[in-house]
This record gives sequence, structure tokens and C-alpha cells, in this order.
Amino acid sequence: MQEREGGAVHNRLREARRAAGWSQGDLAARAGVTRQTIGALEAGLYAPTMAVALRLARALGREVGALFWLADERPAVPAELLPGMGPAGDAPLRVQVARVGGRTLARPAGAYAPADGLVAAPPGAEHPYDRVLVELLTAPEVLDASVVVLGCDPALATLAAHLGRRHPGLRLIADNAGSLAALAALARGEAHVAGMHLRDQAAGEYNLPFVRRAFAGRHVAVVTAAHWEQGLIVAAGNPRGIAGAADLARPDLAIVNREAGAGSRAALDQALGAAGVAPAAVRGYDRTVGSHAAVAEVVAAGLADAGPGIRAAAAGRGLGFVPLVYERYDLVIPGEHRDAAPVQALLDTLASPGFRADLAALPGYDASRTGSVVLDERV
Repeated sequence: MQEREGGAVHNRLREARRAAGWSQGDLAARAGVTRQTIGALEAGLYAPTMAVALRLARALGREVGALFWLADERPAVPAELLPGMGPAGDAPLRVQVARVGGRTLARPAGAYAPADGLVAAPPGAEHPYDRVLVELLTAPEVLDASVVVLGCDPALATLAAHLGRRHPGLRLIADNAGSLAALAALARGEAHVAGMHLRDQAAGEYNLPFVRRAFAGRHVAVVTAAHWEQGLIVAAGNPRGIAGAADLARPDLAIVNREAGAGSRAALDQALGAAGVAPAAVRGYDRTVGSHAAVAEVVAAGLADAGPGIRAAAAGRGLGFVPLVYERYDLVIPGEHRDAAPVQALLDTLASPGFRADLAALPGYDASRTGSVVLDERV
């Protein structure tokens, strides 16, 4: 992206106009200014008046601060701050920012995830804020070129890499969440896509009963991301001789579990039920962590003998694995996001031969039906 300077003002007017598919004359007509004004601004010949800046921002559906800013300042956009870890003391909060539908959403960035912007933290402020001003560290256009996916699949990082290669300029923001939490956040409009692997025991079906309840009366698409092996992550070589869920009732064993609503916890609960083991009989059942990787880390550290997770997470730490069930991991997409360019790029990448080959090479993954549509209708 090029930054133009006129006096003490930078602008990204040309990039925003081209993203809208408009000529200079089109934008001029919509904003009520002359084509010569648009040309001069894009060439950096002068800074706009406040009235002109407001008209252009309104015509393009952008915040003024994302189109024009002082040369010694970064562009800024107002956003809704989603729940997450707040800053320490008065330190600014690092956030990732994306537009989801008509909302600009900022979510706290992980410790080493690249931040899109910073949110100043006034002394004594409580998080989350309803509305914040995000000082951007990236081009404002990135906000519209992002697909936000909530889920627990470690392979979302692989999908993000393939998306970036296949569709330069677009990106995937992945935020870790268990199945029910991801689905609930999706229904609240906080993401474009949610991943889930939950079996409804009464219906004997994966994911769809939960989707129908969460999106009753709405159009929704469900697309398979992968099938995988779910089971117990154990120490390398399985020295405790754990053969299945029934063994977890042994008094000499302790586990680490996933949080309520996670697909791995639900799979463990179903396996315990089938084995006639009450959760209360399992040491460590109420000790929880928030991801497949975290379960593997606890077991690898010798702080638990087993924990529920997928085979790939165990293999990634050189650990053993006791299979329990073969699961379908689906991506859920509300109908209002189905045709958005970043979502279409994600679906194209999901079904691409390169990504499927990469996915199939991961331990315990089956990519034979990756990209297949399970549901696409009003539920």
C-alpha cells in the first residue's frame, strides 16, 4: 500500500476507491465533489477540508481516520472490543482487527500473534470496552480482507498459510475456542466461521443438531474441514498401560481435561459413560486447559497421565495416543457471510489439492471429504 502525503496529511483514498471498484468520477459523484478534487487528493497535492474528508468517508463506508491522518500519527478506527485478556497496568492492549458483517471487531491478540493495532488503556479501565479507538499498525484495507475463524483445530494455522499463498492480500485470523463457545460467538456475530466437533447422542449425529438450535430460522452452511482421531493423549510409550476410558477410574492415574463445551471433553464424557465410569471417579477431571496443544503440554511435563485430544497433538510432542472415536470436524458459516470474498477464498483453499494433501499428511487426519458441503439452507 502506498501512503500519499499532502501537507501534513497521509491518505489511502486511491486504495479505498479501487477496492470499491469505482472510477474517480464515480467517487466524485457519490461524494458531491469534483473529479479534479479526487485526482488532486490521490496525487497528494493538498490536504482535504473536514467537509470533504467526511463526504469521502461516508461515500466509501470508511472511518475518516482510516482514510486520512496526520503524518506523525497512525490511522485509527473505532471498534468493538471483544472479551479477552486486558493489558498489564497502563500498557496498550494489542489487538487483531477485522470487519465481520457491518461491525469492526477488535480481539486481544495472542502473546506472539502479530497485532493489527493498539488500544490505549486508561488507568483503572475495565475490560472489555464496548467501543474503543484502535491505533492501527497495519493498512486499514486489511480489515476487509480478513476471515475470522473460531475453533480448536491446530490445522487452522496450516489453512491460514495456504490461504495466504493461494489468495495474496487475504488472511485468516484464527482464535482458539471450544466447539460450543465458538458456535455461540458465531451466532452473536463475532466471527465469519466457527469450527466444531460435537456428537449429539440423542440424534446420533455430529454438529448439525447444535447448529440447528443455535441458528434456528437462519440460513447457515456447514462444510467439512476434516475427519480425525480423537482419544487420550498419554506419555510416550504409554508407560501407565492406559487402554481406554475405563482405566481412568484407576486411583493411580490423574488426567487433565478440556473445558466444558469443548468437543474433546464431550468425547471423553461419552467414552466414560459407555465404560460406566462417573466423572467424579476420575482424578483431575475438573482440572482444565483450553486447547489440544495445552493438554499435550501438561502430559509431556509429567503433570498428568492422560488427557483428551487429537492424535496430531500427541504426535507433535512425541507422546503416545489411545484412540477413542473417529470424528468429523465441520466449519459453520452463517448465510450472511457465505458470499463474502474472504470466506469464498477460505472455502476455495479448503477444497484445494495442495491444502488437502498437506492436511492428510498430519497424524490422525483424513482429508478425503475436506471441503464437502454438509448443509446449506435455512434451519
